[in-house]
Amino acid sequence: MAPQDGPLGHRSDNLPPVRIVSDRNIPFVEQAFGSLGEVLTLPASQIDAAAVRDADLLLCRTTIKVGPALLDGSRVRFVATATIGTDHLDLPYLQKRGITWASAPGSNADSVALWFACALSHVCQRERLDPAALRIGVVGVGHVGRRIAALARALGVAPLLCDPPRARAEGGAGFVSFDTVLAEADLVSLHVPLTEEGPDRTLGMLDEGRLARLRRGALIVNACRGEVVDGPALADAIDGGRARAVLDVFPGEPSPDPGLVRRALLATPHIAGHSLDGKVNGTDAIYRAACVFLGREPTFSAATLLPPLEPARIVVDAYDRSDAEVLGLALRPFYDILVDDQALRELASRPPEGRGSAFRAYRDQYPVRREPKGATIELSPRRVRLAHALACLGANVPASGDAGPGEGPAKKPAGSATHSQR
Repeated sequence: MAPQDGPLGHRSDNLPPVRIVSDRNIPFVEQAFGSLGEVLTLPASQIDAAAVRDADLLLCRTTIKVGPALLDGSRVRFVATATIGTDHLDLPYLQKRGITWASAPGSNADSVALWFACALSHVCQRERLDPAALRIGVVGVGHVGRRIAALARALGVAPLLCDPPRARAEGGAGFVSFDTVLAEADLVSLHVPLTEEGPDRTLGMLDEGRLARLRRGALIVNACRGEVVDGPALADAIDGGRARAVLDVFPGEPSPDPGLVRRALLATPHIAGHSLDGKVNGTDAIYRAACVFLGREPTFSAATLLPPLEPARIVVDAYDRSDAEVLGLALRPFYDILVDDQALRELASRPPEGRGSAFRAYRDQYPVRREPKGATIELSPRRVRLAHALACLGANVPASGDAGPGEGPAKKPAGSATHSQR
């Protein structure tokens, strides 16, 4: 949402400075907003009604529920979430109170695409599958879904695209129904907002009835909101061999069902979009929105504070390796999905009373993770399909040494040197 000019933009010099309360997990927030007012950063758990009572601007992430319990009695007139999702904001309440709000749509889309590519690589290696042989269904073709679709095409797959709102607005050409995706896709990737009512209601959209229509053994990938899937029904479908799952989000967060975590091929603690690059994009988005609201000219970009990318260059030995293995080797220096998978499995094994706090702490203290944007990834020999896929994720793949468009691993020439990832 693009905010409109608000009353704070017309403060005169004799009025107190703008007071800004922010979740401390928004990177570079003090540098970005320091020129706009006084910035107080707090852990999300400490941002309560007392903390925001005298604030003019509130900056948050998904862990803060913004509604009457938080804002009644406060002077907050602008709320911004540095995330793509807004289901933690009570939008009707904000509208009723005349509080302008803003979000950061698309800010972490590249981060989610990287997570998806790493998950796809791992599952295909584990199951001995060729990514190009999978029929991929993308449900929700917005900022993230478009990137997943582009990655699928780069890998040689014609994705099935399902997005009823876009189909109505743009015409049905190029889109299929949800039932078609369920019936035909080997992999169903969910990228929808959480909506509780209306013709495009997504709450519980993948329920027992729809799971029964899946192509048998289909892989469900969910990195949007846990509540779009009926958790117990998915567990039953997995037990019955109807489905498999890769999950970054769960019903009942921050205390996901240990049984569902255990059943998933991969399970991560709602961190698909947690790259530092994506978070910084979110900071920049809400900073620009706040400038519009305050009638100020943006003069800062948090992206300029990103540290140098490491590694900046890697070489991957692609001889005698499957596409899935090469893709995994190319991306692992930037993100090792098994680290997060193992962490969540450990968290889920804890007693119920400590599970939620451990889940929150893991996300709050998440280590720096970078995207491969601008990195040079040399494939030896180069594979056109994988080069295109890595380019979709922002990497530079040198054109020398093309192995041609043919599929399958090339054999190492006799007497050749061994190239390894480095």
